[in-house]
Amino acid sequence: MIKFSYLLVCLGFVFVSCENDLEAVNALFSKDQVKIEEARDVQLLYSDSAVVRVRVSGPKMLRYVDHTQPKEEFPEGILIEFLRPGSSQTRGSLTAKYAIRLENQSKVIVREDVVWKSGKGEELRTEELIWDDQRKVVHTTHFVKITKPDEEFFGYGFEADQDFNHWKIFNPTGRMTVEGLEEPL
Repeated sequence: MIKFSYLLVCLGFVFVSCENDLEAVNALFSKDQVKIEEARDVQLLYSDSAVVRVRVSGPKMLRYVDHTQPKEEFPEGILIEFLRPGSSQTRGSLTAKYAIRLENQSKVIVREDVVWKSGKGEELRTEELIWDDQRKVVHTTHFVKITKPDEEFFGYGFEADQDFNHWKIFNPTGRMTVEGLEEPL
């Protein structure tokens, strides 16, 4: 009976002493020692001139706090919604199973089942897409398929302005309509 009571007292002490004290935890680790921050069910809003332009969400985000190579990673997928100015309505979206933002290089790379949809009914599918913020372009060297309401384009390599208003496919294949050409006689 004494051994059993002693065991209960020891277990009680262990459970009571396991309470998290924020100051004690902070004393164990300095901010410089923390290399990765993890967040679940993330939603980020990006604005320009006080107008929300982009909403980014994902089930998991890892933020690498390394001062030489800071980055944010979405290892379980990402949804990027391009919003109409002054509205919460989307004018396009981009989904992928993986994404990483390389802060020092000003690049965002999305991979695996990348699908971009415009408000005009256009859709781009590829396995990798890179947004270069310094050059203000989106590009890939991978196979792409672009579907418009009545046309499909295929090719290896793609480049567009960051708003996808003007784009080109490298090494294209497929049928397309060209305005202003006369049929051969």
